[in-house]
Amino acid sequence: MYMTKSDTLHFKLIFGLILMMVFASCASRRPPVKTNAAAAKIADAMSNLKSKQLYRFITDWTGVKYKLGGLDKGGIDCSGFALLLEKHIYSIGLPRRSIDQAETIREKNIDQLKEGDLIFFSFKGREVDHVGVYLNNNYFVHASTTRGVVVDDLTLPTYQKAMVKAGSFKN
Repeated sequence: MYMTKSDTLHFKLIFGLILMMVFASCASRRPPVKTNAAAAKIADAMSNLKSKQLYRFITDWTGVKYKLGGLDKGGIDCSGFALLLEKHIYSIGLPRRSIDQAETIREKNIDQLKEGDLIFFSFKGREVDHVGVYLNNNYFVHASTTRGVVVDDLTLPTYQKAMVKAGSFKN
């Protein structure tokens, strides 16, 4: 079979269109999710929670934006998040402010912390100005001013330098 110049041109055009459609369809797909070591460790910490109620509470609040003085899903601050978590999961009534919450705990060393214990930080260097709730394996949940409600690694230098007190609620 002999192809004319016209046939060859049509063949090239059709072949080119088919290639463009194949590549365009590939480009429109989302790239595969890459496993991130940090995300895997957070997922592991969450899956190792003893309290399934706590797991549901955290997943329900994850991503809620930070709002100073906020106390609902429209925005929440760190002490408000700790207050609600401790109230709903452990039936513990905490004061509203993190500096006051810090006065309600029996101090522990980091290696003695249990699920639900409170961790206090001083990022401004003077007094307690942030609170989180310990989960396990050096992970904690808190309302970050920049990322909202998240689970973070307590061993990160930022948290290690700022941590001032940790422990469980005094009975």
